[in-house]
Amino acid sequence: MLHDRVMVQVKPGAGERRSSAGIVIPATAQMAKRLVWGEVYGVGNHVRQVKVGNKVLFSPDDQFEVEVQGRAYLVMRERDLHAVAAEPSEDGTGLYL
Repeated sequence: MLHDRVMVQVKPGAGERRSSAGIVIPATAQMAKRLVWGEVYGVGNHVRQVKVGNKVLFSPDDQFEVEVQGRAYLVMRERDLHAVAAEPSEDGTGLYL
């Protein structure tokens, strides 16, 4: 990756979600813009806040898609990321923003 670019892979099925009643809502039924989580697989040399392996929150709209060795990735600028999830600490219980 070059400059401030980040390569992210969205997990399959990330667009689908369940309602509180357990009903599956497909990704195609989205009515509002929705942010998704993905995992960072590559970063450019000017990226400062994100490392490979981080989970990041971003909008999948208007991103560039690329296929590398049969896998689909999204390429975006670091500034297009909304959040980075921190790993749980030993005395914590989950991911924190």
